[in-house]
Amino acid sequence: MNKKRFPYSQLPESEIKKLQEFSNLCRRDVLTMTTLAGSGHPGGSMSAMEIYNVVFHYAAISPDAPDDPERDKIVVSFGHTSPGVYAVLGRLGFFDLDTAIASFRQAGSIFEGHIVRKVPGVEWGTGNLGQGLSAGCGFALIDKIKNRDTFTFVLMSDGEQTKGQVGEARRFAIKYKLNNLRVIIDYNRIQISGCIFDIMPNNIKENYLADGWEVMETDGHDISDLYDTIRRSLEIDKPVCIIASTVIGKGVSFMEGKCAYHGKVLKEDEYMKAVEELGLCSELEKYREIRKNKMYSFPDRTFDIKISALQGSIRVYQPGTKIDNRTAFGNALLDIGIANKDNKDNPVIVFDCDLASSVKTDLFAKQFPERFFQCGVQEHHAATVAGAASVDGAISFFADFGVFGVDETYNQHRLNDQNYTNLKIVCTHLGLDVGEDGKTHQCIDYVGLFRNVFGIRLIIPADANQTDRVIRYVATHPGNYFVGMGRSYTPIITTSDGKPFFGEKYQFEYGKADILRDGKHGFIYTLGALVPRAVAISDRLRQDGVSIGVINCSCPVIIDREAMELGIKTGLIISYEDHVVDSGLGMTIAAYIAEKQVNVKFHRFGIRKYGSSGTPDELYAEHGLDPETMISFIKSIIKK
Repeated sequence: MNKKRFPYSQLPESEIKKLQEFSNLCRRDVLTMTTLAGSGHPGGSMSAMEIYNVVFHYAAISPDAPDDPERDKIVVSFGHTSPGVYAVLGRLGFFDLDTAIASFRQAGSIFEGHIVRKVPGVEWGTGNLGQGLSAGCGFALIDKIKNRDTFTFVLMSDGEQTKGQVGEARRFAIKYKLNNLRVIIDYNRIQISGCIFDIMPNNIKENYLADGWEVMETDGHDISDLYDTIRRSLEIDKPVCIIASTVIGKGVSFMEGKCAYHGKVLKEDEYMKAVEELGLCSELEKYREIRKNKMYSFPDRTFDIKISALQGSIRVYQPGTKIDNRTAFGNALLDIGIANKDNKDNPVIVFDCDLASSVKTDLFAKQFPERFFQCGVQEHHAATVAGAASVDGAISFFADFGVFGVDETYNQHRLNDQNYTNLKIVCTHLGLDVGEDGKTHQCIDYVGLFRNVFGIRLIIPADANQTDRVIRYVATHPGNYFVGMGRSYTPIITTSDGKPFFGEKYQFEYGKADILRDGKHGFIYTLGALVPRAVAISDRLRQDGVSIGVINCSCPVIIDREAMELGIKTGLIISYEDHVVDSGLGMTIAAYIAEKQVNVKFHRFGIRKYGSSGTPDELYAEHGLDPETMISFIKSIIKK
C-alpha cells in the first residue's frame, strides 16, 4: 500500500472545501437511496458523514486494491448507517455509485440495509450493535502479529457503548497493547427511542479512561478539527478513543436533532425540500428508472482463504489408554503449533476464556505465549475477535465449554460466518457427559443451533484418535468448523479384533460416517460420548444372537447415503445421542427417511428434558440412554 495515511500536517483550505462539497453530495445520496427504497436510517448516516468522509479519504486504503493486506482497516460498527458508507465509498470509486443508490435494500443487491462484507471497502458486516470493536481488535491484532504498518479504525455509535461486549473489547485492547487501534464515536446523543441519556445513561468518556485508553474530543462536523484530532491520535502509543460531537440529520434543518429520523425516511415532498436546502437537485427519477430496470453493475468480491499449513505427526492412542477427547485436542493443537511455528502466512492463534486447563489449550499457551490470547470471562468478545483475526488466513482456534462457546455466543458465530471467517470453534463439556455440574452447564443443543448457520461444519468425534485427526483436518482446511466433545474419559474405539478403529491409516473425511460394527437386524446411528456405549451395546447383543450394527455419525447434519442405506436394508434404524432428541442427529435421519419415503422402523433416543447433577452414567440411566435400557428395548422390538 503506497498511499500515505493522513498526509497533511494541517489540512489545506482547498481540501476542506472539497470535502465539504463531497459531504453535501453524499447527504443527497443518503436521502435519495432511503427515500427510493422506502426504508433505512438517514439520520445517523448524516451525522456521521464527516467522520466517514475524513477517515475513508485519508486512511491508507485504495479503491484500486481494496483487499491489499497492507491497507488500513476501517470497521463500521453501526451497520445501519449503510447509506452513508455506500455514498462515501461509491463516490471514492470503490464501486458503481449509481448501482448502490438504485439497488439499496432491494432483493438480490449486495447493498443491503446493514453493511455486508461483499461490498468493497467494507471490512466487516455489522448491524448487530456492539461487535465492531471486537472485530477491530481482531484486525489490529493480526496486523501486529504480521508486523504490518497499519491502523484499524473502528467507527461506532454512542448508543451501542452500553453493550457489555464493548467493555470486553476495551479491556482486551489495553491488555494486548493494540496501539494501532483507533475508535471514533459518532456522538449525536440520539438513538432510535430518544436521547441516549434517557434510554440508558452511559459514561462513555469515563469508561474508556477507566480501562486505560487515551480519550480525545472533537467537533464531528468540523472537517479541519476532525482531521487534526485523528492525525494527532496516530502519534499516541496506545489505543485511542475519539468522541466526535455531531447532530443527527445534519445538513437538513427539519431533520437536525430529531430522533425520529434515526430510522424514518423522508416522503417525496420532504425529500424535495431537503435537497433544495442542500442546494442540489432531485435525483429520484433518475434512480427510480435504474431501479425499475435493474441496470446494475455489482462488484464481484470473493473471499477464498488460502491455507498452506502442516498438520504435524498424528498420534495413535492404544486401547486401554485412559484419555478424554479434550486432551487429544490439546495434544494435537500443540503439534500443529509446533509444525507451523514459522508459518507467517497462516499463523496458528488460540483464544481462551479462563478455561485453558479444562479445555486443554494450556500446553499450547506454555509453548507459544505470543500466539495465545487469554480473554478472561468475556466470551462474546472472544468469539468475535477470534473470528475477525482469522479472515486474513490465520488458523484461529476459539476454545470454550459448550454452554459458553455455543449457547452464549451463538449470535457472534452467526455474524462470523456471514463475514467468511476461518474460525475453528472447539467446545468441550457437551451434553449430559458434563455430569455433576448440572443442567446449567450441560450443553445439549449444539447440533440444533449450529445446523442453522449455513457455513459452519459440525464434527463430533468418537474418541481420542478420531479427535486427533479431526483437529489436524480442520487446521489445514479453510472455513468455519465446530468440533465438539464431552468431558469424561472416552474408551478407544476398536475393531472387532481389538485394534484401534481410527488407527494409523485412518483419514478423516468430512461427511463420511464410520461403520464400527456390521448388523443384520438393525443399526444404531450415534455420535460423541455415546459411541463407545453403542459399541458395547452391539457387542453384548451379539452374544445373545442379536446383530445390531453401529455407525458413527461424526458429522451429524450431513447424511452419508451409503451408511443410511445399510440401516434401511435391515428395516430398523435407531438414533442414539447425547443431545436434544428433536434437533440433533435423529432429526437429520428423520428428514432423510421422510424425503426418501422409505419403509423402515425408526426410533429416536436422546434428551427430552434438562438433566440434573450426577455422574454421566447416572444421568444416562435417568434419561433412558444407558446400555441396559437400550439392550432391553432392542431385544423387545427384535422379538416383534
